[in-house]
This record gives sequence, structure tokens and C-alpha cells, in this order.
Amino acid sequence: MPTILIIAINAILIENFVLVKFLGICPFLGVSKKTDTAIGMGCAVIFTMTLSSALTWAVNRFILEQFHLQYMQTVAFILVIAALVQFIEMALQKLMPALYQALGIYLPLITTNCAVLGSALLNIQNGYNFIESVVFGFSAGVGFLLAIVLFSGVRERIAACDIPKPFQGFPIALISAALLSLAFMGFQGLKLG
Repeated sequence: MPTILIIAINAILIENFVLVKFLGICPFLGVSKKTDTAIGMGCAVIFTMTLSSALTWAVNRFILEQFHLQYMQTVAFILVIAALVQFIEMALQKLMPALYQALGIYLPLITTNCAVLGSALLNIQNGYNFIESVVFGFSAGVGFLLAIVLFSGVRERIAACDIPKPFQGFPIALISAALLSLAFMGFQGLKLG
């Protein structure tokens, strides 16, 4: 099986950032009440992860490694991600003001979303080349989108159910997230390549 396909399947299903690695939980829980906003957040994360993977790979390869500054990876990567998020925020505010309002505080939180930083750091840790880094970033974003859309569907369905008083709200959301995570843990048995 081609390496690129293995990286993609691994990032989307087997090592899903939200449901397996438990990265990016804040927007996962905060923006998943409605499917529309979940899709918007997922697309913003895909865009950010893909571009940040490409840019951070280049920054690491052509600046940090050249000047022996690998110890500055985290700081440099956060700066790149913050600039990208500012760009996304300005674009959404101009092009899709309704989505910008719906995402609210969670949009700037992409800057500190550990899933975005995690994908950039894992690209370097796994020794991916440029194409593999971009595929990994995109696929990890698709995995985030898949997780948040599935969870938003569950939460919309739960909202229409009669839930016992102690479990209403956040407790039932956490229980649902745990069950969804258990379902994704089933992919751990896949052995690719």
C-alpha cells in the first residue's frame, strides 16, 4: 500500500487526533452542539492543519535546522499557526460573517489548539518529507472534521431525547464522547503497510 495512503488512513481513523490521541478536545466539545458550526470548525481546522504542516515543515527544514535552532520548534510553530489563524479569522469575518459569529471564541482558540500544534510536531518527529507532512496535516484535519461532525450528530439527537436530570447537558456529552472514542479505538487493530 502506498505510503501516502497509509499516512492518510492512519491519521483519519487509527490515530484520530480527537478520539484516540485526545488532542483538540476544547473545540470538539465547545462547537459540536450544531452540525453546521461543527462543519465550519472542522473545515477551518483542515485548512489550518494543512497549511501549518506545510509551513512548519519549511520553517523547520530551511531555518531551524540550518541554524541549529531545533530547540525553538514549539515557539516557531506557534507563531506560524497564530498567523494562519489570524488570516482565517479575517477571511471568515469578511466572507462568512454568520459562521464567524457562530464559531465565536473557538476560532481564535485554533491558535492554541493542541491538535494543530501536534500535527506540526508529529510531522517532524515522524521524519515526514514535505508531501507526507501536507498529507498528514490534511488527513489529521479530516479526522478532526469526521469526529466533530459525528459528535454533533449525536448531540443533536440527544437534545431531542428525554435524559435523566443528573445526566442532562455536559455529563451526557462526555458519556457520548467516551462511547464515540471507544468506537474509534476499534481501528487500533488495523495493521497497515
